[in-house]
Amino acid sequence: MFNTLLADFQIIFERDPAARSKLEVLLCYPGLQALLVYRMAHRLYQLRLPVMPRLLSNLGRFLTGIEIHPGATIGKGIFIDHGMGVVVGETAVIGDYSLIYQGVTLGGTGKQSGKRHPTVGRNVVVGAGAKVLGNLDIGDNVRIGAGSVVLRDVPADCTVVGVPGRIVYRSGARVNPLEHGNLPDSEAKVIRMLLDRIDILEEQVQQLQTRQSDTAALVDARIEANHALAHRDVGDSAPYHSSVRHRQTNNSPNHSSSQTPHQPERNPAEDALPLEPERTQCRLKDREIEQFLDGSGI
Repeated sequence: MFNTLLADFQIIFERDPAARSKLEVLLCYPGLQALLVYRMAHRLYQLRLPVMPRLLSNLGRFLTGIEIHPGATIGKGIFIDHGMGVVVGETAVIGDYSLIYQGVTLGGTGKQSGKRHPTVGRNVVVGAGAKVLGNLDIGDNVRIGAGSVVLRDVPADCTVVGVPGRIVYRSGARVNPLEHGNLPDSEAKVIRMLLDRIDILEEQVQQLQTRQSDTAALVDARIEANHALAHRDVGDSAPYHSSVRHRQTNNSPNHSSSQTPHQPERNPAEDALPLEPERTQCRLKDREIEQFLDGSGI
């Protein structure tokens, strides 16, 4: 037991740069104090003494804000940083040299008896506010992001983030336990990919609309040209009727010497419908959207 307590004490200097002296660590680190109370309560729990283990556990909770059931199994070299709000259930197992931050819950689900709390491997980092619920197996060298809710088993050497927790990184290399803030954001990557895809689709729709407008204008111009040619052919096939009608008009008493001036023929292409103006669309390159995406890390 002494070697275990010594490992709990020494790991603080390795993982907390704020640790100044041994006396400060003994008096001012609630994580170490909670582990000291837990190990005494756990020894009484193994002796099957009634009431006393839980009473001692509640005393440690009152003094440190960390609740560790005396029936839990915790290895050596555990560092509970800050620690306020940490809850460790009765059948939970924590491997050696794991790092646990404030607000972490290693809890159970339901009212079943037996093993109902998670088993955490060696050198695991559990970020602030993370919840690991149920009889789960968390492998060695796993990093659980802050605020994550883990509901399934996690293999070794993985990183888990999100609600519910998703495995976003796999590696065979051992990770630095203090780099718990360097976690990938899978949701941001997916959102960025979807936004880029929407931008591409909007450009394609705009190109199709422009092509459709150009095609409609050309079709209308060709139809007008065909109508003009048809009227011209009909006029050339009846010159006699036109001359007779002209003489009868000249011989009539109501004929006026003034004639209507000749109207020049219009080019059918000029009557073609103009191109539709470009429609204003919501572009993902707008300034406000870009500022929002940059500010949110997406």
